[in-house]
Amino acid sequence: MALNIETFSNAKGGNAFFKAIGHPLAARQAADLLQDLGTGPIAVYDPLGYARAFAEIYDLSGLDIAAVYVQDLEDIGHDILGCKAQPVTDLPETKAKKIFVTAFDSARLVAHIRHLLPAGAEVASLDALRLPDSMLTNTRNYLDSLNFATNLVLFRDGQGHHTRLATANYWSGYGAKAPTAWCCLMDEDGQPLAEWSDPLPGAYASVVIDSQEVRERFDLEDFTGSLFLHVCGVAGHDIVKYALDTYGDGDEMLSCTHDANAWPADLYAGVPAPKDGETVLLWVQNSHPATVPAGSVGLNLMGEKKIAWLDRAIPPFGTLAIDTADLLPEARWPQQIEVQAGKHFVRPRYEVIANGAVNPPRRRIAHANVERVDLKPDPRIPELSNLLGKGFILPAPILPRGRFRSLALPTPMSTCQANLPLALYAYDPDGKEIGGKSLGKLPRNHATLVDIEDLVDGAGSDWGHMELVYDFAAGGEADGWLHGLFRYEDKASGHVAETSFGAHIFNAVLTYKGEPQSYAGRAPGLSTRLFLSFGPQPYEALCHLIYPASTPWHDKSATTLILHDADGQPLAEHAVQIACGGSLLWTPSDFFSAEDMKKAGPAGYVIIRDTTCRLFGYHGLTNGEKAFSFDHMFGF
Repeated sequence: MALNIETFSNAKGGNAFFKAIGHPLAARQAADLLQDLGTGPIAVYDPLGYARAFAEIYDLSGLDIAAVYVQDLEDIGHDILGCKAQPVTDLPETKAKKIFVTAFDSARLVAHIRHLLPAGAEVASLDALRLPDSMLTNTRNYLDSLNFATNLVLFRDGQGHHTRLATANYWSGYGAKAPTAWCCLMDEDGQPLAEWSDPLPGAYASVVIDSQEVRERFDLEDFTGSLFLHVCGVAGHDIVKYALDTYGDGDEMLSCTHDANAWPADLYAGVPAPKDGETVLLWVQNSHPATVPAGSVGLNLMGEKKIAWLDRAIPPFGTLAIDTADLLPEARWPQQIEVQAGKHFVRPRYEVIANGAVNPPRRRIAHANVERVDLKPDPRIPELSNLLGKGFILPAPILPRGRFRSLALPTPMSTCQANLPLALYAYDPDGKEIGGKSLGKLPRNHATLVDIEDLVDGAGSDWGHMELVYDFAAGGEADGWLHGLFRYEDKASGHVAETSFGAHIFNAVLTYKGEPQSYAGRAPGLSTRLFLSFGPQPYEALCHLIYPASTPWHDKSATTLILHDADGQPLAEHAVQIACGGSLLWTPSDFFSAEDMKKAGPAGYVIIRDTTCRLFGYHGLTNGEKAFSFDHMFGF
């Protein structure tokens, strides 16, 4: 059963109401509120239309709801909480002695109907769930999105496996005065293991939360679950962005992903089916203080209608690893799995365990992507080449071909994508095309995997990048939500990393439907600020920067690599130039001295800055030739 709540709108952005009622602290207060409301018949006043959403998260079946009243004339007569909604002007007729106002900041709303309240009636509201003012940016508007800069983290420590979150205090760079990080670590059953609040360091200083340090700080046993992270007192940005490294005591575990996307969605896609001998676990993190009922989470092969439903419940804030083979035993790579999520959980991670000759087996973690349900084919996209050249581009690295095998798998990522008309091209570091071919009009249920060696046929540079683009030579439709999964296999060690992302229009002054995307204002976004985190010893950071261009742009980038220490203080800079349509593969030690790198330390980082063009980046960690990780980057 899917939740009937609004979590995110591509037109309006994130919805703060579901975050406000679903916060772990709010859930504790909700239990007391519902107990109080359960002592007699109540009347519900729903002036802003939040009652249904509240009932999706909390069980109101134990309440004796005598009547529901509304303010908007268009809501009169609708079924709300099992009652026919009445105008609030009828409120004096109620026999209920308790009035439940399903809204925050209720004082003004209650004042408007004070004269309508029955004599002696008690009034309760969602303000009972309100967080302390010390956790808020805007105390006057509780549902201001800046009050709920939250995210979930798949967090575990045990059996030699560890987790490390890395970000920076970019909120103080936007003017936040004294932001803090409120954290609640919950186990697989959703029960709190530890709760703490730490002040963030100064502007742009590094923020690191390592599972080993948390475990030692709170004297915990092995754990796997969710870390609920709420950055309080923020400014400028309500999204908690982070890089997430999963690493091990040995070489078998090394991966990197990033923030979970804080808004639960109906569908996710891009989960790879296992190869023979592999196990693919889908990590589901229930994002609400409500049980996910059995039969609410399902898996199906992309493009197929038959859905296999999970026949077990997931407790509030619980974490569950679903073996995809239990639901789809015949699925095999390069088939893709679609996740029926019903807005119960944020973007899930999946873990691939290679059950081969190596013991312990190699493991890697990556993330699925949000499959949009609000798009339709856009008939104008095939015409964009007249003014926007390549149009939408999905760039991805080609790692050194002597050591790595680079693979590309287009992934349908919206419900309207019945077909994918695509082509794939390869480029050397200077932007010279070294191979390419049309993939035709791929059906939604395709399993077309492209090995870059087949594309370039042994020609050209040892490394570079690839670009997945639309190609309408064989017909087909497009919606601009083009995605792909890119897998990298180390031929020597057998270690594998993979990442997935979506296309954008890059480096064009003309705009189309918010593209080229800007993260800090209106389109076009024509500058770069990317965050390259370091990892724990002995790992070394790795970065691949790509300069994609939909239209001809500056011949060379004017990129500055700025090394920072853990306090966010710049230590050194290095200027690099990347050819338009080309790329740069590098490690910090290529450009910064050993002395400066020592000063930066494991909590240091590099900011990639360019005011002349938009670069797209990938980052990871390496441990010599033993293991590596790889994922796309984020900026702020």
